[in-house]
Amino acid sequence: MKSVILCDGEHPEKNQLQNDLKQASLFIAADGGAQIAIQLNLYPDIIIGDLDSYEVTGEEECEIIHDPDQETNDLEKALKFALTKSVTDVIVYGATGKRVDHTLKNLSVLLQFDSEFRSIVFKDRYSVMSIVKSPFRKALPIGTSVSLFPLSGKVKKITTSGLQYPLKEGVLENGKMDGTSNRTVKKIIEIVFEKGDLLLLINL
Repeated sequence: MKSVILCDGEHPEKNQLQNDLKQASLFIAADGGAQIAIQLNLYPDIIIGDLDSYEVTGEEECEIIHDPDQETNDLEKALKFALTKSVTDVIVYGATGKRVDHTLKNLSVLLQFDSEFRSIVFKDRYSVMSIVKSPFRKALPIGTSVSLFPLSGKVKKITTSGLQYPLKEGVLENGKMDGTSNRTVKKIIEIVFEKGDLLLLINL
């Protein structure tokens, strides 16, 4: 079962969001994401959060779940709800942009929940983001911009192929070396590494 979650970050492109909603069985708005959805004339099945960014009007035709817990953010609340509905694959919009602290927190939530779902993907106007496991193999058009980021601090013994700037048993580490702004030179890219949490960004 697939779900789309819309958070209160940067507004997605309507057609991009609509295309994913066609394949989803559940559309969840995380608090202020409901206001973005309404502005786009798209209506969620569920609105969930502490509701500090969305004011309930009483005219909503969907379920509203008020969760005041301040130990979890609205994306966490939405993902926990998705798990109760046996969702296996999640696409999240609006998790990035606007406040940097919110973006960083949501990336932490991505890492926290990655093992709970078959797939979690963050999408915005600029990139598609996901945590990848080793070994990883994906077909992409030649010339695609990609970035590799050590999400939890360090990725050890990483080897890549199909990229303009390949790595061979290298180390990606915050504050020392990352893998931003690379480019595909073959139709298939391959990534293997020994240890770490690797975030792959496919830049649009």
